[in-house]
Amino acid sequence: MRFGDDEALLERVLRVYKPHCRYLGSATVTVKGDPADEGGQVRVRGRFHIPESCYIDDTGHFNAVEFNICYNQMIYLLIAKSVDGRLMRSFDGWSMDDFWARQLEDMFIADFHSSFRRPMRGRRFWGELDVVEAFQGDWGNGPFLFLRTTCRFGETEEAAAHGKVLVAVKAAAGAAGFSAPAP
Repeated sequence: MRFGDDEALLERVLRVYKPHCRYLGSATVTVKGDPADEGGQVRVRGRFHIPESCYIDDTGHFNAVEFNICYNQMIYLLIAKSVDGRLMRSFDGWSMDDFWARQLEDMFIADFHSSFRRPMRGRRFWGELDVVEAFQGDWGNGPFLFLRTTCRFGETEEAAAHGKVLVAVKAAAGAAGFSAPAP
């Protein structure tokens, strides 16, 4: 199943960013099963434009800060689309109002690894993020939904930067769930 660019949803998702930091310009979402099931995957592929760095003089290359911002914009959009389109069981019971209320407070990166295989200018490029596993866990401070993800960014067909990121989402009271091993 493939979902084309949803400009209205993307605009709303990016409202939490300062206007000069809204790098994700368009995106499509593809579903190949539920990430809660072995082999299931939900993917977002986006087009990015970074006219200038939001925090430092021009470094001349795509760097870890920009990687993280672009990653965040894709995961927020992917979760919003998953709630809106009922793409992952993990978000059953969520409304879009739940997503908007929880976007910043209840979603965060638990573990982050990035690697840069070759230089990339990083002004106009693509990015892909896959949710490859979804499971519940408890780190001693309540239940969380964890999304194990992989991502990559590139200017040419071949990716120049790769990452593996574990996202934690605070479980909502009464949210649908399933059991799986903790991270």
